[in-house]
Amino acid sequence: MSDDKHQDGHGNDSGNDNGNDYDKWTQGPQVSAEEEKRRREARDAELGSDEHAGDDAETLRERQRLAQLAMMDRWIDGVLVEQRRSRRWKLFFRFFFAALILALLITTAYGLYSAAQPSIPSAPHLGVVKVEGVIDSESPANAERIIEGLGRAWESESTRAVVLHINSPGGSPVQSQRVYREIMRLRDRGDKPIIAVIEDVGASGAYYIASAADEIISAPSSLVGSIGVVFSSFGLEEAIERLGVERRIFTAGDNKAFLDPFSSIAPQQREFWQQVLDTTHRQFIDAVKEGRGERLTNDERLFSGLIWTGEQAVELGLVDGINTLDGLARERLEEPRLRDYTPQLDPFERLSRQFGRVAAEWLGVPRSQSPVRYQVY
Repeated sequence: MSDDKHQDGHGNDSGNDNGNDYDKWTQGPQVSAEEEKRRREARDAELGSDEHAGDDAETLRERQRLAQLAMMDRWIDGVLVEQRRSRRWKLFFRFFFAALILALLITTAYGLYSAAQPSIPSAPHLGVVKVEGVIDSESPANAERIIEGLGRAWESESTRAVVLHINSPGGSPVQSQRVYREIMRLRDRGDKPIIAVIEDVGASGAYYIASAADEIISAPSSLVGSIGVVFSSFGLEEAIERLGVERRIFTAGDNKAFLDPFSSIAPQQREFWQQVLDTTHRQFIDAVKEGRGERLTNDERLFSGLIWTGEQAVELGLVDGINTLDGLARERLEEPRLRDYTPQLDPFERLSRQFGRVAAEWLGVPRSQSPVRYQVY
């Protein structure tokens, strides 16, 4: 009996030793971080329930109310922070747009003030008027602006010669004709020479303008000429038939829509439109002959629409010599001086014009420019 107890005692001691040697962190099953978090929250909840087990109902309701108030305070703080952030952005954009509008107003006022100032007498110089880009009523190279610059340069007592500084592929026949007539009018007065200086391109409508000058000079590689008329369009009547699109256009007059790209053109309509182009071309030729006179050669290709280099143009009589604007100033003046008489563009007007042009294109509003062009293609 005692032996059994002794053995049992040894057995229990052995079991305790084994229990003391067991470590749940190293020998227990692997537990994920999420599982450990759930176990910890469960233990905390048990402890909390034990801690508040003795509280009465009134105390529990008060604790719940305080928890709700704390949650409401956190929510209100978040809303206030978001409102402050939104208010800061609103103020930023308000100040930004106000500064932008103020800058536009100041720039416009300065442009108007500068344009209204009378020209200040200066030393002898060449009065420069720029013809840059496509010649069109809606572009910077429009007849009104060019003619105004010519008048300013002509009226200045210090201007020794009026220089048309041309870098343009041409454009509107009407705008080109208006400038041409003004140059011829000033040229007939004979007070001072009018000289056309062609930079990269002086073609088509731009050459129409240049031909009215007393003298034309260019660089050897300038592109000069292109004495012709162009109209371009597309014939899309078969395309819309394949797409199953029906063209609906209502007119009063058999030929009112003969240039519609979605309609076929009759032979008599084609012949009529060619007569329009030929008439406009003849006006161009007559103007060049009037301006250049006997300096033109009898080359039959002269009025064919071909474009020539400055070097070739000299041989054809389209250009009088090879030179540059700076070289011309050195030849004409002891101290070369240039003064730009081209009217300044109002930035606000330019911005509004560009916006109007883009809006018209998006809305499909037709532009007012002529489809017939004195322009290089």
